[in-house]
Amino acid sequence: MSKICSYARLIAFQVPSTSVHLNMGNSSSSPQWDIDRDVPNLEGKVIIVTGGNAGLGFATVQHLVRHGAKIYMASRSKEKVEAAIAKLDLREGAGSVEWLELDLGDPRKAKASAEKFLEKEARLEILVNNAAMVNAIYKKSIDDIQDVMVTNPFIFTKTLLPLLEKTAAAANEPNSDVRIVNVSSRAIQFLSDDIRFRNREDFNDEHTGGFSPSLLRAGRSKLANILFTKQLQSDLDAKNVPIITIALSPGTVNTEGTQIVMNDNNWILRPILTFLSNLLLPTAVKGAYTQVFAAVAPIVRQEADKYKGVFLMPPAVISKTSKPGESGELAKELWETTEALLNELGV
Repeated sequence: MSKICSYARLIAFQVPSTSVHLNMGNSSSSPQWDIDRDVPNLEGKVIIVTGGNAGLGFATVQHLVRHGAKIYMASRSKEKVEAAIAKLDLREGAGSVEWLELDLGDPRKAKASAEKFLEKEARLEILVNNAAMVNAIYKKSIDDIQDVMVTNPFIFTKTLLPLLEKTAAAANEPNSDVRIVNVSSRAIQFLSDDIRFRNREDFNDEHTGGFSPSLLRAGRSKLANILFTKQLQSDLDAKNVPIITIALSPGTVNTEGTQIVMNDNNWILRPILTFLSNLLLPTAVKGAYTQVFAAVAPIVRQEADKYKGVFLMPPAVISKTSKPGESGELAKELWETTEALLNELGV
């Protein structure tokens, strides 16, 4: 019973009604942000969306390519990307989409993917780190680190950072707008306040004994995305690099991934949770609005100091995360431990 209550809490989680108003397609009010009206011209912009072939990633690509951007769908499977591209609405004036091979499950391959991109492109305006494991079944990688923690944007982003910084500092483009968007989750709300990232053992915490170990393991990885955003923004600010990093939760959205999670329950819970998700959750097209806002909304650049390093909840509301999510010390600890583990692996 506690498990279904926890899933119901995640599905029904509501956000504050203040701050930016986002047109979700069914509002009669006069919104400040309308995804069909206010996305700027993106011609000449280069964008990477990890996990862009399905779910929220695919919806994000669809929203952005309509406005002229050149977008790389970063994913492991060429076949899945080609199938996704075939489904895109590439109307007149749309940009282009191509595959960038990316396997975040192996940091060596993730770094190699970023290096391959650096050989192809001379600029990068927007990086949307959307990819994630669908279900946090406890399994370790070849490097003896659990898969859900290995699958993270750290080395991919860090390898791309020099190009992002170069694009942001372009002397002939004083109004350059470079952003890094890291998709997280409100699953962090279920984590204890004393969570740590000191070593490999912390990264491999199985979270047994909790109401849903799988959800808690996923929450740990999503907390890491928030802390990564916080530390990265701090480092960029210290160097006076005008890049904006934003972490966000898209909310609980009815995607293919959500259905996989719902199906990973016993025969009693499965139909109940599937019914609730179909009834209550927005589609990926609507659920992607907050990350599209984070990636391209002009107000984010206009009010850069307000948005740097923040956490957004739908509809694009600046929100508090959790006690560990607000900790600068924990963000630094995560960063240092991640670098130490990568050094051990020779990456």
